[in-house]
Amino acid sequence: MAKKKTVYICQECGRKHPRWQGQCNGCGEWNTLVEETVEKVSVSKRGVSIDSTRGPRPLHEIDSEQEERRVTPDREINRVLGGGIVKGSVILLGGEPGIGKSTLLLQIALQLAGVRILYVSGEESEQQIKMRASRIPYENPSLFIAAETQLERIQHYVGELRPHLIIIDSIQTVHTQSLESAPGSVSQVRECASRLIRVAKDKEIPIFLVGHITKEGMLAGPKVLEHIVDTVLTFEGDRHNSYRIVRTSKNRFGSTMEIGIYEMQGNGLREVSNPSEIFLSNGVEHFSGVAISATMEGMRPLLIETQALVAPLAYGTPQRSATGFDLRRLNMLLAVLEKRGGFKVSAKDVFINIVGGLKVEDPGIDLGLICAVISSLYDVPIPQTTVFAGEVGLSGEVRAVNRLDQRVAEAEKLGFKEIYVSSSQLASVERKYNNIRIIGVSKLEETFKQVFSGSA
Repeated sequence: MAKKKTVYICQECGRKHPRWQGQCNGCGEWNTLVEETVEKVSVSKRGVSIDSTRGPRPLHEIDSEQEERRVTPDREINRVLGGGIVKGSVILLGGEPGIGKSTLLLQIALQLAGVRILYVSGEESEQQIKMRASRIPYENPSLFIAAETQLERIQHYVGELRPHLIIIDSIQTVHTQSLESAPGSVSQVRECASRLIRVAKDKEIPIFLVGHITKEGMLAGPKVLEHIVDTVLTFEGDRHNSYRIVRTSKNRFGSTMEIGIYEMQGNGLREVSNPSEIFLSNGVEHFSGVAISATMEGMRPLLIETQALVAPLAYGTPQRSATGFDLRRLNMLLAVLEKRGGFKVSAKDVFINIVGGLKVEDPGIDLGLICAVISSLYDVPIPQTTVFAGEVGLSGEVRAVNRLDQRVAEAEKLGFKEIYVSSSQLASVERKYNNIRIIGVSKLEETFKQVFSGSA
């Protein structure tokens, strides 16, 4: 008979402890240990099966065929996946509650007309899914809905229907009878995900797994879940903003850090074909403290609006606030501005905002951000037809950025007349641009003189 014993498993990192204690020895988190019953099966009784037809093969004998992809009608999801859904791949989609994860996957399933899809929901009833599907202007008679949380029944449905695509919403609600722990625990999530991945690889069926996130914004469950899947997507956005961003953080079949942009509407998610327009305000008035920067998200060029507000010191310690930008990098740029540029900003409150709710990590917007700060400091507007693309170093030099040609082409397409770049990249621009002037600068002082014409 199988032996049973009780262990305490951390719900953050999955480390096992023989007895309860307040702090996990693995990750250092407090009050995350949960008692779970583990069943041990001896190897002699379980038996080990060895497939003699498979074994190590020389590298030169392995076929290097291109992976087979299913291209969806959704161009944004095709972009973030690297061209389409790879056969037999497992894709993990995470995001905050109510951000639109289920709507996105249901919309993709309805768009794939003629493709047999099994949609398993452990959080909604069949009637709720039907009501949501009725608002989406697509129809797929080969879409099958199952409100189920037991893994064994899900595997039975897969054997009966033989679907071409499986959607599990969500992996934290699925549980197996072979484990006595509660659904959503580390052991349940790890075991259920491993079995579903085995189904995907053996039957060559792609699977979408919806994952919850913690209050810190990380995917809930064991970290091994992100390691064993093929692709990890993050659905980002502000509930008070209609725009949503799908970001790739891991992709075994394509590039990472690609993004897809959607607009949430009453009838589903609309693809945004020109994302630069949503990150630029449509105001007619010309204000100070506003600069347009050219950035890259994966292989996609974007023009974003950076807003800066420099105000007199309100309290004893200057306030530094950044929305959509790294606060530590903002402090570094302000220190460079004070030391190398001679501008007194250490006794000022500085607030930075990236329009549209986008979180930018590209250092190529440094030059535009610093110019926005100077514009607000002296209340001098920057010309509306000007774009910036340059990284700023600690000595105040303007450094080169990657994929400059694509940034310039995006600025020219949207009607901007001049772009400031590092002088070291002037010769690297591949072609001549007739409708935009490329201005090379090497230091911050040179940039300020040309942008503000001595007003600062």
